[in-house]
Amino acid sequence: MNVILISDAKKRSFKVELRPFTLCLLSCLFILAGMVVYYSGYQRARIDSVNIVEVAREQSGSVWQADIHNQRESLQILKSNTEKSVDAMAVRLSMLQGYVMRLDALGSRLATMAKLDDLEFGVDNPPGMGGPLPESSEAPLSISDLAKTFTEMEYILQDRSEKLSAMESILINRTLQEETSPGGKPSMGGYLSSLFGFRTDPMSGKREFHEGLDFSGKKGTPVVAVAAGIVTWSGVHVGYGNLIEVSHGNGYVTRYAHNTKNLVNVGDKVEKGEVIATMGNTGRTTGTHVHFEVIQNGKHVDPKKYLSLK
Repeated sequence: MNVILISDAKKRSFKVELRPFTLCLLSCLFILAGMVVYYSGYQRARIDSVNIVEVAREQSGSVWQADIHNQRESLQILKSNTEKSVDAMAVRLSMLQGYVMRLDALGSRLATMAKLDDLEFGVDNPPGMGGPLPESSEAPLSISDLAKTFTEMEYILQDRSEKLSAMESILINRTLQEETSPGGKPSMGGYLSSLFGFRTDPMSGKREFHEGLDFSGKKGTPVVAVAAGIVTWSGVHVGYGNLIEVSHGNGYVTRYAHNTKNLVNVGDKVEKGEVIATMGNTGRTTGTHVHFEVIQNGKHVDPKKYLSLK
């Protein structure tokens, strides 16, 4: 094989003759050089790839580790806050239980005062609840335990509220009944001078029926209402002189007669024990006294059945 080389500078050509052996040797060297270059590039690429993977692994590993660490810290904070909330709820529950105990004590006193011994009013008899004895009570209260306990407390408070409301209603009704039922003495002083029933009339001398009680005393002695009510008469009445009539409801009416002066007017509301007049001797009378009557459902009754004459 002949190879011709041409030089531009000297404008000369050279002729090189390549023998088959030489040509074969050059071909082998060329192929070997290519293989060396390819292998070197392959190794370099592999090393670079390994390095890139290692760097990526280290970077991703540090990111995951940091994220896991942050998550653990968040969970720890949440756990701490939850425990604090549970503790706060437990303290509040303890306070509520203390309030229930105070309500029970108040209810017991009211029940005793009201003389209520029935089960429905007895706050010492709590609503029926129960269950087996737990194996352990040392574990802290869980959210579900607190929710259950608060539900039970709500039921207990509702039960106490209903019982106390019922007792309050009974006590109010009883108080109103006591206030509006005749009781006590119609004058602040004096003494009982004539009873209810048949007697010899001091004016005519005949046997006649006396429809009330007479309390004698000094002129001007206060006359008081024996029960709360509304004044239905305040003025002069034949035979009674200055008369006050009070309606107490439930069919009860009381009368206070022969007063020197009436101190209340028709339509006035009077309380039990309130001064409504002063004792006198107006009307048909032999001396200073208050004539007192009790009328029930339109019929005169003996005031001694209702009054304390001490």
